[in-house]
Amino acid sequence: MLGKVFKAYDIRGVYPDPLNDRMGWQIGYGASAFLLDDAAKAGETTPMMKHIVVGRDMRKSSPALSAKLIEGINDQGGNVIDVGMVDTPFIYFAVNHLDCAGGIQTTASHNPPQYNGFKISKRSAKPVGETSGLGEIRKLAAMADPAVHGGKNGHGGRVEIRDLWDAYIAHVRTFLDLGGKKIKVVVDASNGMAGTMVPRVFGPKGSAVPGLEIIEMNFENTKGVFVHEPNPLLPAALVELRGAVLERQADLGICFDGDADRLVVIDERGHAVGCDLLSAWLAAWFLKRSPGAAVVYDLRSTKALEEDIRDAGGVPVRSRVGHVFLKASLSEKGGVFGGELSGHFYFRDNFNTDSGAIAMATVLTALAHSSKSMSKLIKPIARYSQSGELNFTIEDKDGAIAALKEKFGPRGRVDELDGVTIDCFQKDGWWCNVRKSNTEPLLRLNLEAKDDATMRRMVEAVSPLLGERSHH
Repeated sequence: MLGKVFKAYDIRGVYPDPLNDRMGWQIGYGASAFLLDDAAKAGETTPMMKHIVVGRDMRKSSPALSAKLIEGINDQGGNVIDVGMVDTPFIYFAVNHLDCAGGIQTTASHNPPQYNGFKISKRSAKPVGETSGLGEIRKLAAMADPAVHGGKNGHGGRVEIRDLWDAYIAHVRTFLDLGGKKIKVVVDASNGMAGTMVPRVFGPKGSAVPGLEIIEMNFENTKGVFVHEPNPLLPAALVELRGAVLERQADLGICFDGDADRLVVIDERGHAVGCDLLSAWLAAWFLKRSPGAAVVYDLRSTKALEEDIRDAGGVPVRSRVGHVFLKASLSEKGGVFGGELSGHFYFRDNFNTDSGAIAMATVLTALAHSSKSMSKLIKPIARYSQSGELNFTIEDKDGAIAALKEKFGPRGRVDELDGVTIDCFQKDGWWCNVRKSNTEPLLRLNLEAKDDATMRRMVEAVSPLLGERSHH
């Protein structure tokens, strides 16, 4: 049963079937064994290296699941710092702030309310994925039996409840400086953890920040009801926010996902800003303050992002898709900032981790220090034509990729950092990336060209090789 809920980067499933309270205990036990051992192997002997930070989101099942998780950690011998109901990036902060062995957030991120799960981080809030510990945790959890190991081994850990909000707020606000300007922003919390985090960090309706006015939307997060799916990448999730930005004549809108580690920005004209375009704009902002630094980005991003990083004097670093890879690249390259198409934004000065709160603070700060509107700032970056991510159903994924390389590879550069990227931009004015789904017979195409006509023509040319177009 445990196999059903362990995914590539986290643990997730419908509660209480297949994910149930017993599994919560087993996962706590297995995660504690892994995290404490990982800290010990690194030679970490500080008292806090026997401690694991635990938090939870606002889902109705989160208190029960989190309690069983804590019980499992304690029964294995781990101590718990319980920080309560918080956004996921709060956990990354707390692990580093307290210098603990790791952290676990009870959350199902952007999934509907019947789901729940766990996001696990090790020392320094480094992510735990399938290849970096999650597989091991699954094995340890499967061998743990509450009837045998529960509370009977004589080395049970302790639980300490800690309120770290003041320290967290102070940290996030180091990224915020409106410079005396006035900004009006509509924030859609998606009935998720931003409904708790935004009023705490920025004050109710922005009242803690001079010049800031926040129009709050869908901040209620205790009833277990989502007005829309808490996923800002879905166009349907942005409809209400776009209307409110126009109606209230706001400078911008921000929509968070369920656990507030991702966001999408709406400009003052009600248009969604692609996260790669936002990354390009923010990269220039950070490079002004850290000249010559590396900026890491998702390899599906617009070519304009790479060009603009170079123009700003930075070093562009392409990364595989996924927070595990972005965080690792940012750390390895000593980068100042990273951005992903999914709406995750990563910061050197936030322990190389992502944060919705810091992304919001940075967007507000950069906008306040510009004399232009959001749409005018983004327009020069949006200079190429993008297909968006298109999905194709096909059983022989490898055969399709081989055919694509054979047909178009000779015209450009080919690399296989993540799926296959064929870059014919210099010769023919287009490039594409095709990645395989880990779990389904799907190929995902992202194609970009110098103009709309070339983009449409090349999507038509590439599509027949990839299978049947899916609206999945």
